[in-house]
Amino acid sequence: MFDVLGQRYGKLPSELLRTADSFDLMVFDVAVSYEEYRNKKNNKSDVNSMMDPKELEEHFKKNRR
Repeated sequence: MFDVLGQRYGKLPSELLRTADSFDLMVFDVAVSYEEYRNKKNNKSDVNSMMDPKELEEHFKKNRR
C-alpha cells in the first residue's frame, strides 16, 4: 500500500507515515478499485485480481504445513 501511495504522490514511505491521513487511504482505495473495475470491463486478466474466498481457503489448506 505504501508503495502505491508513494508512487501516486511521489513521496517516500517515511513521508507518508508522517503526513498521510484517512483521506489518502480513501484515494488509494478508490484508485485501486477503479483500476480493477476498468480491467474487468476491458476483459484484461490481472495477476493481482482477488481470488474467490473458497478457492483461497482450499489453497491454504492444501499448502499448509
